[in-house]
This record gives sequence, C-alpha cells and structure tokens, in this order.
Amino acid sequence: MAESIRERLPELRRDLHRYPEPGWCEFYTTSRLVEEIERLGVDELAVGPDAYDPADRMALPPDRRVAEWYDRARDRGADPDLLEQMAGGNTGAVAVLDRGDGPTVGLRVDIDGLFIEESTDGDHRPAAEGFRSETEETMHACGHDAHMTWGLATLEAVKESDFAGRLVVFFQPAEEVSGGGHPMAESEYAADLDYFFAAHVGLDHPTGEVVAGIERPLAMCHLDVDIRGTSAHAGKAPEAGDNAIQALGTAIENVYGVPRHSDGMTRVNVGRVEGGTASNIVAEEVNAVAEARGETTALMEYAKSEVVTRFETAAEMHGCTADVDVVSESPRADSDPELAAVVEHVARDTAGVDTVRSAADFGASEDATFLMERVQETGGLATYLIVGTDHPTSHHTPTFDVDERSLPLGVAVLTDSVLAVAEGEP
Repeated sequence: MAESIRERLPELRRDLHRYPEPGWCEFYTTSRLVEEIERLGVDELAVGPDAYDPADRMALPPDRRVAEWYDRARDRGADPDLLEQMAGGNTGAVAVLDRGDGPTVGLRVDIDGLFIEESTDGDHRPAAEGFRSETEETMHACGHDAHMTWGLATLEAVKESDFAGRLVVFFQPAEEVSGGGHPMAESEYAADLDYFFAAHVGLDHPTGEVVAGIERPLAMCHLDVDIRGTSAHAGKAPEAGDNAIQALGTAIENVYGVPRHSDGMTRVNVGRVEGGTASNIVAEEVNAVAEARGETTALMEYAKSEVVTRFETAAEMHGCTADVDVVSESPRADSDPELAAVVEHVARDTAGVDTVRSAADFGASEDATFLMERVQETGGLATYLIVGTDHPTSHHTPTFDVDERSLPLGVAVLTDSVLAVAEGEP
C-alpha cells in the first residue's frame, strides 16, 4: 500500500517545488496532482476543459510559451492522455468527494509558479538539500507548492473521516496572473457552495500563527498596452515621425498623476516597457504592462478607467494610437466573520498553533475572490485564511522558502474546519 499523503508532506511539497510552471502552463504539475488524486480515489475528477469553460480564462500566455511548457512536461514524463486533454493551456483540476446528505464545501488551492530564478546560495535550503527548481527561469516563490500539498492532504483526511456532504477541491491554475479564479468561479463546480475556504502560507505571519479570515484584499486589474506611431529617420526627418516612445513617456507621467479618491485607497503602476529599434529611428511601436488596484472593486474600476484614458490621450497627443487590453482582473471580497469564527475556533484547538488572529488586512490582491464572491452572492459563506510560516525572505524573491512545520498545521486547520461546517457550525 502506498504511503499516505499526510505521512510524506515534506517529500510531496519538495517534489512539487522542483518543477514550477507558469500560469496556464502547469501541465506536469496538473499531471502530478492527478496522479496523487487518482491514487487516493475520489468520486469525480475533472481536468482542464472539463473543470471550466476555456473561454472564461484570462491572462492567456503566448502560444509559443504554452507549446514550450507542454513539450517540457511531455519530456519529463507527464501522462500523454492528460497532456492531450490539457492542450492549448487548459490546466488545473477539480476533485470531488460526494458523501451523501450534508453541506457542499469548497476548498481552493493555487498551483502556478513565478518567473523568478531560484537562488543557488548555500544558505538557501532548497539548494542546499537538493530540491531547488529544476528550471532556470521559474520558481515556487509564493508557497503554492505548500498550498497544493495542503489540498491533497486535506482531501485525503476528509475522505478518511466521517464527513457527510460534498467536498469540492479546486486546484486552480494561473493565480499569479489573476487568470484562473474567474473560470473556476463560473464553473458548475462552484455552483451552490454552502461554504468556501481558500488559504495562503506565510504572508509575514510566523509559524504557529493562523489568521482566520482576511479583510480588505485589493481589487485589481492587469493591462497590456500597445502604442503605435510612425517611424522616421531621427536625424534627417524627425518631424515625419510619430514617436511612440515619446507618447509612452507622457503616458507614464500622467498615469502616476491619477488623483487620489475620497472613497478610499487606489494604486497604479507601470511595471515593464519595451520598444523601439535604434537610436536613429523614431520609434514606431512600444509595449507596456501596467496595473490598477483599489480598496474596493468600484475604486479599482475608477483607477483602471483613469489609466486607460491617460494612455489613450497621451498617444493621441503625439499622433499615435494606443490599444489597451485588460488581460485580467479580480474583485474585492472579504471573509465572512461567521465562517472565520469557525476557523478561529478550530485553530485554537490545533496542536502547534500558538497565536490565532480573527482577521488581518490582506493588502495585496487575489483571484480567489471570484470564488468567494460567487459563494457569497448565492447565500453561502467564504473565508480566506492564512497559516503562518517562517520564511527567510519575502514572497516573490529568489530565496523564499517555507518552514515545513507549517505543512501539517495547514492540513489540520483546513481539515477540521471542513469537518466543523459539515457538523453544523456555524
């Protein structure tokens, strides 16, 4: 008999850590998850396009990137039938336990990695102990390897319990680009959830601390901008050109001038720009990526509208055009205090947890809010909890790591919270 998932939490997390894949390219990761889920045995398993409508996906990568990671997964030994099913970047899975009468409970964990090259420093434990990322350009620098481990182990623990009801575990792709939460939330599997849990490791909370429910996640959107002008010889006839770089410079200055709003906090940023060809050519085309965030969904919409307007008007001022594409976005959704109270009660009784906080500001953005919002709009309760971990450096850095003592803590809190709502709490 295969060793149970809960008996090999560090081993499983390290295995997942070795091969991080970017959003909508999690081919090998999904195959690995399905392998564990099928070994465990569930009542329903949907992979890729069976788990959601591919047309609902956001922030899709270029076809060449999808093809590259597809080939890598095939070469690494991913199940060929699953690969065929996931063709085109339809990654991720939903696993269902159906245990008769009782509530329907959802749990979401994210599965993608980041475009960060992991440290080779001898003080970095994954490098020192031989489980550093085996790709050079990607890394699990936000703890999604731990999240997947929690999801699998919680599924196993609930299956072996006296749970009565329906448990739906979403292994969601493309969280880092806010691309996967929306299709999961629009799927049939998110319909009629009575309770919903999402979880994150760390976020500057130490090992032994649990936050029962986040508050004030920022609504956000990602924008791709393409400014087109007219090329010309920069020395002989600069007046014949419409300078896309000059338009972009004006736009960036204006974007950072978006006024504050009396209803609350907003954020804007232009994070990457590229374009032009040579010093003696008036630039014909430039590209930029930007984002807008808000304390509420309405404030995000305000900031987004202002950013779009500033790109478009700056382009027009310089005789150019601007094509602004909203590639992904996510709303604000706060944890329900009633469900967070269940997590708080469970965490206080969990061995190894020494500090429990009822709530904490999230301060960043998360596309699990799509799922939270759908559950709340249909009368269910949702919470996004944090299980602390001692991480030597911040999330999204080359030396990020998790304290593996947090692995069993997360499994215990999630499992017992699922069982508590199945037994009638709150």
